[in-house]
Amino acid sequence: MSDPYGKFTASPFTRRVIVSSARLGWALVLALASTMATFSGAFLSGCDQQAPPTQAPPPVEVTAITLEPRTLPLDLTYVAQVQSSHQVEIRARVSGVLEKIAYKEGDLVKEGQILFELDKRPYLAEAEIAKADVELQESELAIAKGELDRIAALTERKASSQKDLDQARGELRKAEARLHQAKAKYEKALLDVSYATLRSPLEGIADQALIREGGYVDANGSSAKLTTLSRLDPVWVTFNVSQNQQESLHQEVVEGRLLVPEEGRYTVDLELINGRRYPHSGVLDYVALAYDNQTGSFLVRAEIPNPESDFQLRPGLFVKAIIKGAQRPDVLAVPQRAVRQGSKGHEVFVVTDQGLAELRPVTVGDWVGQDWIITQGLKAGEQVVVEGIVKLMPGMPVKVVPDAALVEPPSRPAAAG
Repeated sequence: MSDPYGKFTASPFTRRVIVSSARLGWALVLALASTMATFSGAFLSGCDQQAPPTQAPPPVEVTAITLEPRTLPLDLTYVAQVQSSHQVEIRARVSGVLEKIAYKEGDLVKEGQILFELDKRPYLAEAEIAKADVELQESELAIAKGELDRIAALTERKASSQKDLDQARGELRKAEARLHQAKAKYEKALLDVSYATLRSPLEGIADQALIREGGYVDANGSSAKLTTLSRLDPVWVTFNVSQNQQESLHQEVVEGRLLVPEEGRYTVDLELINGRRYPHSGVLDYVALAYDNQTGSFLVRAEIPNPESDFQLRPGLFVKAIIKGAQRPDVLAVPQRAVRQGSKGHEVFVVTDQGLAELRPVTVGDWVGQDWIITQGLKAGEQVVVEGIVKLMPGMPVKVVPDAALVEPPSRPAAAG
């Protein structure tokens, strides 16, 4: 062996060591190659075998409804206010001192019941004077009649002139006119006496008295108003329908998407402020002909029974008026629980013909009881999932079962802290 950097001559012992080392290195390389070949064969042999197939997940059990077109009632809801169906101000027609408040303030009063009494003595005196004048004029009339008869007889015998007869007839007509005037004054005096007692013109609730006993009531001044009387059975409930709402409803009727009752016979239910339904239904009885420029709406009124036993509805009370009678024909509706709110709007799960769950975006319309009318996104004959939605993901296989067969998994109890 030679040295590239110089001449080198190995001894015999050295040459034997080098040869032995080389032979040992090749043996190790061959052994390693043999081991790798064996491993590779085993690996390739394993790859040639088929992996065991994985089982598909079982279908999720759900309940669903098959959509069919239906005619559903449409309830229109408005915020409304209660009003008396007949409200009047009790005003004095004659002046005088208020002697008595004859009713219990805030209570129900009957028609014809006495409410107030003014001091009527001045009016009684005026009535007596007027009565005396009537009697005086009656006697004057009798004298005038007698004088006319006498002059008429003399004229027939040519003992009196025609002028005297005409004058006697004139005096009779004057006496008749004076008597008529006296009688009118007497009737006016009697009316003033009656006006001193103020009675209820209707049955209703009488508000508090605005003048107390001993106060002076001026029939021509602000003190003439003594109280307010309101009829509470029935009551009126009024609300406003905007121009846009009215035009939209009219267009739906024209297009056949909304059916209205014959002759506009709508019924009206009320919901009180606490959410409780009022037990009596009423009817829609008035819609304003003209559009109100100030409110931008039409006034609508309903008449509602309000029995005397409880008088639940009082003037000024705010309620929710639910107008019933309209219908939507040939609509598709699903239970509210079948609709969920997604990131892009409302969605439902539909069971496809392949038995898979498809998440479908929909457009919702009006509420009808517990159902939601679907205006876009679904068609008749499709199956919509109503129970088991929480277990679904799009594309999952599903199995539709009856309601009773679907058992939701029980919730896991909370771990003890």
